[in-house]
Amino acid sequence: MRQQPEQQAPPVQRLRVRYAKRGRLRFTSHRDFSRAFERAVFRARIPMAYSSGFNPHPRISYAGAAPTGSASEAEYLELALAEVLVPADVHVLLDESLPAGLDVLEVVESPGGSLSDLLEASRWRIDLDADIATTGNAVLRFLAAEEAVVERMTKKGMRAFDARAAVVSLAATTESSRASALDVVLRHGTPSVRPDDVLRGLAVVADLDAGEAPLMTRLSQGPLSASGEVGDPLAARA
Repeated sequence: MRQQPEQQAPPVQRLRVRYAKRGRLRFTSHRDFSRAFERAVFRARIPMAYSSGFNPHPRISYAGAAPTGSASEAEYLELALAEVLVPADVHVLLDESLPAGLDVLEVVESPGGSLSDLLEASRWRIDLDADIATTGNAVLRFLAAEEAVVERMTKKGMRAFDARAAVVSLAATTESSRASALDVVLRHGTPSVRPDDVLRGLAVVADLDAGEAPLMTRLSQGPLSASGEVGDPLAARA
């Protein structure tokens, strides 16, 4: 009979981590980031809890990763540890072990429950080359539309869906590194509507030309309030 794998001890502590993807590191795929983060954990000598089975791996849970190519100030993951550590110490160790551009912003002890369930919506800023008058007019036309059907290639092939339905709020602003920007809150769901889907919806509904390589930055991610604000998923602490 094949020998049964060793059963690993359960975690004694769980920590939730908020990190940022900045600059050129926004082109890091989720798979590349997970590899880099595991290497950082090893370099930092953080005592991780491991999964059971024939191929044990460190227990790291990722939630709500941003699309490749977009920057973010609000990415989240959860670590399961084999020893109890001070969250502030883990913050320093991880930040020192990750490359510049993948920056740890906050580490807190998990109060329990599902981190993914708290990530109900995201607020994005999309920097555009279009002038503010053009962008503002396109926003008005988009919000007035009943739907904005766009297409995107998925793992299951080309799929059409309504980008308008996920938009909680959308506004044009001059607070941008370019000519104008969009401030948009997107409700998470299935299929997941991304900021580039909103740009395609604006092109379909209002003929908006966003210019070359618009910069998409996730500003926040968390629970969605009744007023349409995106909250802090780390606010409830043990």
